[in-house]
Amino acid sequence: MVAISRNIQFLLFAFILAGCATIQPGAASNRIGFTESGQASYYGDIYQNKKTASGDLYQHNQKTAAHKTLPFGSNVKVTNTNNGKSIIVKINDRGPFVKGRIIDLSKSAFTSIGTISTGVINVNIEVVR
Repeated sequence: MVAISRNIQFLLFAFILAGCATIQPGAASNRIGFTESGQASYYGDIYQNKKTASGDLYQHNQKTAAHKTLPFGSNVKVTNTNNGKSIIVKINDRGPFVKGRIIDLSKSAFTSIGTISTGVINVNIEVVR
């Protein structure tokens, strides 16, 4: 009887561990190919050297971005629908929280595909990694 009880305990423990080790929904590998369309904005100067939601420091010169739900570390291709220019950025923050905006880009990423004076641009995004 004791051996059966220990076997059951072992199996329960193994199932619990297996549940903890699985890839959670929303992991970057599950989101490859995800697309979305909307507006992109960029980080203002006041955010320079401030911590992002991932713990990274925001730097204007890095190709990074904020998205509401994509996993940190996801690589996203952002394409300006008006001129066809695109850039690949790494998600390391949360936001934007303005209706219609789907991604906040670092200043250098934004200027690679658009003009700062416009403030926002229409984009398509696609998770590539």
